[in-house]
Amino acid sequence: MYKNVLVPLDGSELAECVLPHVETIAKGCGVTTVTFVRVAEPMRVPVSDNVEYGDAFSYKEWEEVEAALKKAAVNYLTKLLSRVKYDGVDVKMEVLDGGRAADLIADYATKNETDLIVIATHGRSGVSRWVWGSVADRVLRSACVPVLMVRAPGCYPGI
Repeated sequence: MYKNVLVPLDGSELAECVLPHVETIAKGCGVTTVTFVRVAEPMRVPVSDNVEYGDAFSYKEWEEVEAALKKAAVNYLTKLLSRVKYDGVDVKMEVLDGGRAADLIADYATKNETDLIVIATHGRSGVSRWVWGSVADRVLRSACVPVLMVRAPGCYPGI
């Protein structure tokens, strides 16, 4: 049923709680491809040609930080792929950048004929969810494919 599975990760151990679920799905559902994705969201900071007062980044500084974020994402996914092996499954990685995480993930899923997205949710609720938002929730609402949301360990029931 699921041939092409997309697994967005944010680099945290908490987000990796999805890995046992992905392994089980890969083994039991005839999955052919699992793609691990990390989003390197652009920094939203003031950038200016005139930085003499220190109230903004120069364009060069901003580009250096953006490059470092992408490099960190590649390094993380490379290490992850060395740990995960699913027999008969093509395991790939992709770093997405240039926009908001949820939008990039949903667009990637559509463009790459993803059958299932498996994503962790940190289990925020109430005001913290309203303030910080939830990438997993936005993916659930914007993706046109099934989304399996896995609660991270340590969450507690309630709204």
